[in-house]
Amino acid sequence: MSYIPSPTQAEELLKQYNREPFHIQHAETVSKVMGEFAKEYDPDRVDFWRTVGMLHDIDFEQWPEQHCAKADTLLHELAIDEDVIHAVVSHGYGICYDVEPTVYMEKVLFATDELTGLIGAVALMRPTGISDMEPKSVMKKFKDKKFAAGCSREVIRRGAEMLEMELPELIGKTIEAMRAE
Repeated sequence: MSYIPSPTQAEELLKQYNREPFHIQHAETVSKVMGEFAKEYDPDRVDFWRTVGMLHDIDFEQWPEQHCAKADTLLHELAIDEDVIHAVVSHGYGICYDVEPTVYMEKVLFATDELTGLIGAVALMRPTGISDMEPKSVMKKFKDKKFAAGCSREVIRRGAEMLEMELPELIGKTIEAMRAE
């Protein structure tokens, strides 16, 4: 019998496999962003979206070469619901895994995972952080391939296309989600 963990249970699971503060903070950020997007696009399932965001990199710290494949196995062993597993592994589509994001929530995860890293890096460069950040600040750094080079611009672009959003709109919505209380 499978189950859908609450966001709090998902965080506990994440911490069983991740010790690095960076990985935990990234999961918390993506979970928060997913929850904020859910308020607009799927308000009855905010916790589900947050859970997926929290678990999306559950395997990355210990098994980076098997990212998403190991998550698939691990989450099945933990009896996690199939919809959660599909969502989690689909964020690696075309990067490290062949499960395609099919529902809107999965496309949001695909689009915002890398983007939160880029926005976070831009925020670190600003005296006011993210509090008054505008999409144009991120777009400027987006064009600089050397800045936050680990954040794939191609994945962010593909995510925006999946969501049928212009890049500045996706960036603006993600900034707002990261800024939310």
